[in-house]
Amino acid sequence: MGGHAPGREFDGLAAAARAALVRRIGASGAWDADPGWREAFEAVPRHLFVPYYYVGVAGGYERRWGESTDPGARERWLRGAYEDTPLATRLRDGELLSSSSQPSLMADMLAALGVEEGHTVLEIGAGTGYNAALLAHRLGDDKVTTVDLDPEITESARRHLAAAGYHPVVVTGDGARGVPERAPFDRIIATCALGGVPPAWVAQSRPGGRILVPLATGLIMLTVPGAGHAEGRFLHTPAYFVPLRGTGRPGGEAVQLGGVPRRAREDDSFRFLLALTRGSLDPQEAHALWEQEGRPQRERYGITVSGERQWAWLDDPEGPYAWPLPS
Repeated sequence: MGGHAPGREFDGLAAAARAALVRRIGASGAWDADPGWREAFEAVPRHLFVPYYYVGVAGGYERRWGESTDPGARERWLRGAYEDTPLATRLRDGELLSSSSQPSLMADMLAALGVEEGHTVLEIGAGTGYNAALLAHRLGDDKVTTVDLDPEITESARRHLAAAGYHPVVVTGDGARGVPERAPFDRIIATCALGGVPPAWVAQSRPGGRILVPLATGLIMLTVPGAGHAEGRFLHTPAYFVPLRGTGRPGGEAVQLGGVPRRAREDDSFRFLLALTRGSLDPQEAHALWEQEGRPQRERYGITVSGERQWAWLDDPEGPYAWPLPS
């Protein structure tokens, strides 16, 4: 650490900023489903997981750093660490590689996971380690495994976790393969976007387990009734995440929206349908379906995984509207 490590000088400010963040998340209703998460967010110091981060400014990004020699800059860094916003933590050539998710979205996802005492959880995408710390606070270090492909990310996550007093299992590896040596898991949560559900996650889930995955600008909650099978619906929450490294970018090239009315192009629920049916429906077909079905919101859609096959659907897994997904 340098000579300006943000030690005790900021303890009071950090505690006040964290309390304000907790109030803001509580007001959003994120914990209504599981109030037990409030205590984890009160206890885990987010600033220890983002010793530096980048904020968008005109023409690019500005780095905020907890060890800046300027006390004003250090204070801006600390206050920013407790804003309810995602924080860019790794950039390469101006491209976002990793971020610390928006805390209220993390709270939504953790509450939706429905964890109980004794549950084991696999997190795909270690990021800064903050989410793993929240899980470890709630369930205990030995119940939490987090995996990331990038050794620099897992090393820094391990360091941040230790600084905050948490020691879950941090694995460097391909998240799409899960972590078979730690399976089976009661819950699997991904903090990166995917185009489909890796079969390994279904295989590594206990019967009755749940898998929560960001997919097509939404969050799909799957229940695993037994071997090789999973099914569930999207939550109402919009979600935008950095893609899982090693899988290629979900979506690829931009979609041509010629002929689709502007009102639809700018509508979040239509953009979700476009992302979900990419490769199956062209934008005009998607638009016709969206209008005909009353502009459905995310929670009317679901996904079924059955052996090697998986598909997205509207209203009913066996209904007329179904689209294959890559596994």
